[in-house]
Order: sequence, then C-alpha cells, then structure tokens
Amino acid sequence: MSSSELAPIVDFLATLHPFDRLSSQQLEQVGRGIEIAYFAHHQGHVPVDYCEPKLYVVRNGAFEVQNDEGDLLDRLGEGDYFGYPSLLTGEKISNRIRVLEDGLVYILSDTVFRQLRSDCREFDRFFNRKHAERLRHGARFLARDHQSTARVKSVMASPAASIGPELTVQAAAKQMQAKRISCLLVVQEGQLVGILTDRDLRNRILAEGKGCDTRIAQVMTTPPLSVNPATLVFEAMLIMSRHNIHHLPVVDKGEPVGVVTSTDMIRMQRNDPLHLIGEMERQSDRAELVKLAGQFPVLMQSLIQADARAEEIGRVLTLLTDTLTRRLLIIAQEKFGAAPIPWCWLAFGSQARMDQAGKSDQDNGLLLAREPDAAQMAYFQDLSRFVCDGLNDAGYVYCPGNIMAMNPKWCLSKERWLAQFKRWTQEPEPIAVMHASIFFDLRPVAGNVTLGQHLQQQVLKLCQGNQIFLAMMAANGGSQSPPLGFFRQLVLERDGEQRKALNLKHKGVALINDIARLYALSCGSSEVSTPKRIQAAMLAGLLTRKDALNLADALEFIAHLRLQNQGRQVQEGEAPSNWLATAKISGLMRHQLKDAFAVVARAQDGMKLKYGRTL
Repeated sequence: MSSSELAPIVDFLATLHPFDRLSSQQLEQVGRGIEIAYFAHHQGHVPVDYCEPKLYVVRNGAFEVQNDEGDLLDRLGEGDYFGYPSLLTGEKISNRIRVLEDGLVYILSDTVFRQLRSDCREFDRFFNRKHAERLRHGARFLARDHQSTARVKSVMASPAASIGPELTVQAAAKQMQAKRISCLLVVQEGQLVGILTDRDLRNRILAEGKGCDTRIAQVMTTPPLSVNPATLVFEAMLIMSRHNIHHLPVVDKGEPVGVVTSTDMIRMQRNDPLHLIGEMERQSDRAELVKLAGQFPVLMQSLIQADARAEEIGRVLTLLTDTLTRRLLIIAQEKFGAAPIPWCWLAFGSQARMDQAGKSDQDNGLLLAREPDAAQMAYFQDLSRFVCDGLNDAGYVYCPGNIMAMNPKWCLSKERWLAQFKRWTQEPEPIAVMHASIFFDLRPVAGNVTLGQHLQQQVLKLCQGNQIFLAMMAANGGSQSPPLGFFRQLVLERDGEQRKALNLKHKGVALINDIARLYALSCGSSEVSTPKRIQAAMLAGLLTRKDALNLADALEFIAHLRLQNQGRQVQEGEAPSNWLATAKISGLMRHQLKDAFAVVARAQDGMKLKYGRTL
C-alpha cells in the first residue's frame, strides 16, 4: 500500500477512540495491515466468518447487529466496530450484521488486534467496556418475559388455520372439529377477508335456523379487527377486552400469519396492566378510580425493573392514563347527564405522544362539534372540571399553564379551534410558537374521535409549505441546546435542591420531540409519537436513514436513563423528577450520554440549516 493510499486510513483511525491512544508509528503499522471491504445493501448481510474472528471498523455506511432470532442488538455507523465479541471471548458468537446502507469497512486481523491489546492498556480496556455495553444495549432491544412488553408473535398460534369464503359452514365446522380449534381465518387470494368463530356458528347458523350449506361469506365477521406480530400483548388484550372478542387475527403486510385467543391471553394475565384496566372500567365512583390509579407507580417500577424499552413503558403508562380519562368522562356523564352536542376530548403533550413517565401533569382540551350556547357551555365546564379534578387527584397535577379542558379558553368549537391554529401558523410570534410545541402534539382520546381526526388533518394542511412558521419553529427548537460544553464536557445545572445535575427531559427528550414535531408538520405526517415522526421524516427524505436511526437511538437511551433514574428515586423514597445527578451513573454511562447529546446537537444543526434560512 502506497503512502498516498495509507494516509487517509491512518488519518481516519487517528480520530477514533481508542486508536487515538496509539503512536503515529503504531497507527501506520495498523494501517498497513488493514483489509478494505465494500458491502452493498443488496447483499443483505456481511459474510462474517466467526471461525476466524476479526475487528471490523465502519468507515461509512450503516449496519445492524442482529442475533440468531433476528432481534436487534445494535445499530452501527461511521466509526463504530463489530466482530470484537468473538475476539475477546474466543467463542463463536453468531450474530448477523445486516447492511442498511452501502458501506466501506476496514478489517483488522486477530493477530493485530491481540497485539494492540497487549501494547496499549486503554485499547484493551475500551473493547472490554464496549463488549459490556453491547450486552446491556442489546438487552434493551430484546423482548422481555414481562407481559406488558411481550409481543403478539410470542404467543400467537402460527400458522393459523384458514378457509375460503366460498365454502360452506359445514366444511368449516368439520375442519374446526378435526383440528380442535375455535376459529378459522377466512382468506381469499392470500388476504384476510374475515373470521369465523364457534360463536358465529351458534349465533348466526343454529340460532337463526340456517342450513349447513350456507356459504361462509354470508356469516363470517368482516372486516375483522387485526394486529401485527410486533403489537404488544398488552395492546392486543386491550383490543379484545374493549370489543368483547375472543379471537384476534395477526396480519403481516396484509397476509394472515397467526391468531391469538383469549385463552392465550389468560395464560399471561399474572400481574398484568390489563387487570388494572379491567378494574378501572368497572368503577362507577371517582374516589375508587383514583385509588386504583395509585397503583400506576408500582406498575412503572416493575416495567423499569424488567428493563423494558422506554418507548414501550411510555405507551403502557399512557394507555392507563387514557383508560382513566375515559372512565372519568363516563362517570361524569352519569352525574351530569348526556352531552347536549357531540364532543371530543383531546390530549396534548406527553399523553398525546404516548411517552408519559413518572412525572406528568395534564394537558388536555375539549373540541365541540359546534358553538355552544350558555347552557351547553356550562354543562361542558362542569364535565371537564370533574375530569380534571379526578386526574389531579390521581397524580396528574393541574397544568401550570392552565392548558386544560376546564379552562374555557381550551373548550372550543371546531371552528374556533381551527381559527386558533390559523392565528398560530399565520402570525408565528414567539408565544404562538411556544403554543405550537404543546398543541401540535394532539391526539383524540374519547368522545367523537372522528371529530378530532378531522381537526388534526386541517391543522396539518395549515403547516405544510408554511415556511415562515416552520422557520420560527426551527428557531424555537434550537433555542435550547443539549448540555455539552467545549471539549464535549457535560454542563451541569442546579436542580431544585441545589445539586449539580442534568435535566434529561428539558435538555434531552424535549429537544428531540421538537425536532421530530417540526419534521412531521413539514411533511404532513399525522403521526404524534416521536419515534414514528422520526420514521416519517426518514420516509419523506427529510432525514437520512443513518441520522434517523441515530436520533431514535438517542431518544431511547436518554428516555430509558430518565426512567431508570426515576425508578431509583422512587426506591430511595424520593419524588420522581427529571433531574439526574451524574455522580449516580458510571463513567461509561456518562460517555454514552455525551454521545447521545452530540447526536441531538447535530440534529438541531441540521434542522436549523434546513428551515432557518427562511428567516
């Protein structure tokens, strides 16, 4: 290899830790021993020979590390490494490296790697830490035994028995008897078109005196509710409970791949949130409902101890909040009577994004189908105050900014809500942009949900192409920065108890929420959760796949650390907060946190560059 070919390799390695701890002579020797390989996306996977382990250094491109079951263990980009677990342990670790984007990789032999470990203590220490980090990081991606974070694919019957719609119910009954099953998926040309259950045979055939030659198409349930294999078991159980069904088809890309039944679910009902939801839905007294909500922190603690992903914990906790809200609304209507006009209860902020944690206030509003008269407005004020008081008693404290349905300012007709959004988008003053960070995270929770969805679609139309408003949002989103100083040192602040700490919500999670919200409004996406907004931005071409994956990983890491810290605070008898004392975490964790904050800072720079030029 000539000096001109060697120079860029050595220069690149010198920017990476722990190669930056090597002397220039060592770096040159390493560079001369490097193999260079190119892997294209269409190849699918990197052909790693674990019988001859090597260290792989990603020069560019994007890759995923998966285990034998296809579970995601890690995502890799420029400057990342793979292959080192086998080099360190001597064991054949049969992970697969999936190629996400075409990439160039530098490859070091086992001999060179062992020599560097021997010569440089920091080099050896780094990769041992890296291996431990991979194990912990992978654990966050793997499915847990805890029911709330288990996936439908882990409990469904697959392949599911199926039948065509043109056959008779007698043929269906014979098949169900022979296979000793209680339902059949009705499939036509590979697509799910219906479901036939033993209850259908009783209620729609025997009870109505129909003959055995009745075609299945005449009595099947269509279209059937369904879920995908990645749906949380908890969510599937909630769907079955809410719709009073005992069989739920599982569909992947339009094709039926399995079915889950109430029997499957009963096996997993030990210590599950669904039991808590069932108890809430049976309550007719607000005080008893509030008492049940007192169990939410215990459930959160169990999810944290199970090392569930932050995204999953947030979704489970939010579903509990949604159920509490709906039940309070039902009890309120039993107290005050039926609503005089159609309405929709709107959730804003963290409840809308489904990322609630251990410390959440309430942000909500009421959307009315038309302008109410004085008597109708008085009804909705009584109803909303009853609900907001109940939420406050349950631990969702009143919004400090008074953004609640019981505030007449946020109990509006559809026309007045739309007029309000028009003012915010067409006259984007700082206060309007501040409101946008709250109200543009909007999700209908109860009542006439279609009413809320229509409002959301009209709001999105106001934002698309509105360059001035988007530029103001970009400026607002970039006004706060991650707590990184010069030389990538963490910048600590004083929390309420005058301790030096980091605010993981306002200096981390909230900044990513701002970035994702801006991209979602820009591309017209109706997604509200931040991970889905990041994905929508990637699909719209506003973020590269690598940047989107890095941002999603940074969000998960910071949010997960925030929840772990809140769990520790509860265990130690403290009130959960967003403040993390860095003395409570390891040096390795601090290093990872710096990396996550650096990703957020780069994403902010990209956002401001893309939208800030309009100003």
